[in-house]
Amino acid sequence: MEKKSYGDRFETNTSAPPPPTTFFLKQTLKSIFLFFNIKEKLKKVHSTAIYTLHCVCTREEREKRERDLIMGSYRVCMCFTRKFRVTEAEPPEDVKEAFCKYAEGGTHMTADHLRRFLVEAQGESDDAAAAEDVLQQILQKRHHITKFARHALTLEDFHHYLFSADLNPPIHYKVHQDMEAPLSHYYIFTGHNSYLTGNQLTSDCSNVPVIKALKKGVRVIELDIWPNSTKDDVHVLHGRTVTTPVELIRCLKSIKEHAFSASPYPVIITLEDHLTPNLQAKVAQMLSQVFGKMLFYPESDCLKEFPSPEELKYRIIISTKPPREYLEAQSIKDTENMHIKRKDFNEDVWGNEPSSLTADQDDEDTTSDNEITDLNENNEEDSDSEAPEYKRLIAIHAGKPKGGIMEALKVEPDKVRRLSLSEQALEKAAQSHGTHIVRFTQKNILRVYPKGTRFNSSNYKPQVGWLHGAQMVAFNMQGYGRYLWLMQGMFRSNGGCGYVKKPDFLMNIDSNNKVFDPKTKSQVKKTLKVKVYMGDGWHMAFKQTHFDSYSPPDFYTRVGIAGAPGDEIMKKTKKKEDDWTPVWGEEFTFPLTVPELALLRIEVHEYDMSEKDDFAGQTCLPVSELKSGIRAVPLFDRKGEKLNSVRLLMRFEIL
Repeated sequence: MEKKSYGDRFETNTSAPPPPTTFFLKQTLKSIFLFFNIKEKLKKVHSTAIYTLHCVCTREEREKRERDLIMGSYRVCMCFTRKFRVTEAEPPEDVKEAFCKYAEGGTHMTADHLRRFLVEAQGESDDAAAAEDVLQQILQKRHHITKFARHALTLEDFHHYLFSADLNPPIHYKVHQDMEAPLSHYYIFTGHNSYLTGNQLTSDCSNVPVIKALKKGVRVIELDIWPNSTKDDVHVLHGRTVTTPVELIRCLKSIKEHAFSASPYPVIITLEDHLTPNLQAKVAQMLSQVFGKMLFYPESDCLKEFPSPEELKYRIIISTKPPREYLEAQSIKDTENMHIKRKDFNEDVWGNEPSSLTADQDDEDTTSDNEITDLNENNEEDSDSEAPEYKRLIAIHAGKPKGGIMEALKVEPDKVRRLSLSEQALEKAAQSHGTHIVRFTQKNILRVYPKGTRFNSSNYKPQVGWLHGAQMVAFNMQGYGRYLWLMQGMFRSNGGCGYVKKPDFLMNIDSNNKVFDPKTKSQVKKTLKVKVYMGDGWHMAFKQTHFDSYSPPDFYTRVGIAGAPGDEIMKKTKKKEDDWTPVWGEEFTFPLTVPELALLRIEVHEYDMSEKDDFAGQTCLPVSELKSGIRAVPLFDRKGEKLNSVRLLMRFEIL
């Protein structure tokens, strides 16, 4: 095994351990080697560490960091302890140049100077009052100066502002898209089996995952409803598994309480029901009592066009009957004999690379055109046997095609409906019927759900559905991995309201009655330039030995694009050794053929010679929402929770 420079990590011998004398001699020699390299290591410590603490910290942060300046003590063998100082890198040259330019060569930047910078360099609107407000926030946060005093920014204040994710975010955080088009014109943040706390077979069913999903902006909640053991009440559970049930009424009350905590736009409840007519009538009564006037349902049996999200603000919508997805995942006894890929259970903490797998490659199962018919026509009850009061509450009807995929994708002039396809069925249909899927989704709603063998609640590549106009790409929100990061990134768009307007090219019909063909290779429309300046905040969010027991971490950043097949790529910076505040200063260029659906992927890892590199944060940002200029980019953990204080300083330019 190759040794790391400076002898920080040592070659390990996986064979039998050496004799004690040999081992002690070897460790002593390594310690001596480290001792004579301490000076070389300490050259990396900035002599102006205390001074540079003023660059990006508030007063409380500076005082804390000054007290803990020499925070890193790392044990080396039995003889030595290495100490590292926590330092703040000074502002990048681009920041210094911008300050010098807009401060007109002076040492302070006024509100008017800041206004010019925001307009000319950052692409913000020309708003003098907004610039003054930003300046006052910076000074108040850093110096506790009252807003009534007249002040200006120093270079350090300016750097602090640029490195603040609250004051200088990378994307828009307000709803800004047209919300008055029909629901079929939007991608909708959609959950799958929203009640499960973990895997699909043995985890508990609960209202807690439903609440968490709603608080994150998810707008489609799926509930599987079954009779309880005495057949007199309704439970939510994953059928034909050993998941522990939860009462339906509990889930409904939680939805009412938290439905609009993150977004005012409608929540759609998809019910996969396995009920007798009398229990359907009981569900109808529950829905009416819990939601009351919040419940939207059409006056006629079927809608001719879906209402808009704006019309449906603060409303609850019921959608059923979906395909019998539980038929794909047999009972526990049946699954023991089913061929299951090892990777379905052992998806690593970061997940597979989104461009590396498709559903067809990932599973040997084949899906026929009749899958849709089989799944839909195996309903235990015909629609005629539904309780009328239950049927009346269904606003979005799931289709029940009689033929194959072409019949399922038929666009009817006088009504709209929802169709559900598994991830495999979608990919198979897309091979021959891509334009038919796009045409169907211009008016109707397509829901895509995970294949039945994803027992560990893993997810799949969402871009296939989005590129074909699928509005509801249903995900296991309790899972984690790169696919879920992409989903979270997509729905940071439009203020995180859970509804993202589909690109115009998916909704257009040309003069020859043709629609967009997802297989068509497009020309480069835009070019994204990304510069990664530096990172900070890990030493405040992690223990000093979290990444390495012997020295500070060796961070590097991966930057790339997820989107149309021709746009997908990943690049990375060089690693910065032994530095909690790494400075990279590297620039990358990404040509984009479908910029409307491109997501900028950002991951930070800690280099490890002997093991798999450690995860240090991630985010995904929709390219169409990126703000130009120098921006602070907050990072999230592998489950999508924001990491305290951890952020990157980056620059974005779209040509």
